[in-house]
Amino acid sequence: MKREEPPPPIQEYKELSVSRGISILDLILRILAIFGTLGSAVAMGTTDETLPFSTQSVIFQAQYDDIPTFRFFVIANGIACGYLAIISLPLAIYHIIRATSAKSRALLIFLDTIMVTVLTAGASAAAAIVYIAHKGNSSANWAAICQQYQTFCVRITGSLIGSFAAVFILILLIPLSGLILSRQH
Repeated sequence: MKREEPPPPIQEYKELSVSRGISILDLILRILAIFGTLGSAVAMGTTDETLPFSTQSVIFQAQYDDIPTFRFFVIANGIACGYLAIISLPLAIYHIIRATSAKSRALLIFLDTIMVTVLTAGASAAAAIVYIAHKGNSSANWAAICQQYQTFCVRITGSLIGSFAAVFILILLIPLSGLILSRQH
């Protein structure tokens, strides 16, 4: 005859419930970060504008891939989006099911930190170029192009917003995972 284990004490049940609630918040934030990185990569990667006064011999066109920094931005957001969708999201779901899993949560902290670095590098480099596109640089004799390429500049600026939002979310996720780890020990 098998003996049934007694139910866990109330305090242990409350801690498990809080950990599960934080894990659900973690999952929601990761989904938002996926949308931010995917939206940023798609917005930047599909950005181009041709000015209406182009002639057959001279075409005035701005494309994201004309600027290597924007290519890096798209790649960085693609890598972060892939990480979030393929590795991070399944682990977040696993943490809802098994709220006491410590090793996989520590792995997420490590990988989230790497993704914060990658995304910050891509978004910061692109932000510098976007600033020059909007303001120019008179001492380097670089003209602002956003008066001519308004649609191009609006899209690249919007893609930066999504990417920096994802950076902020990942920054929030790191201490959130650390909080759950600290509650387990």
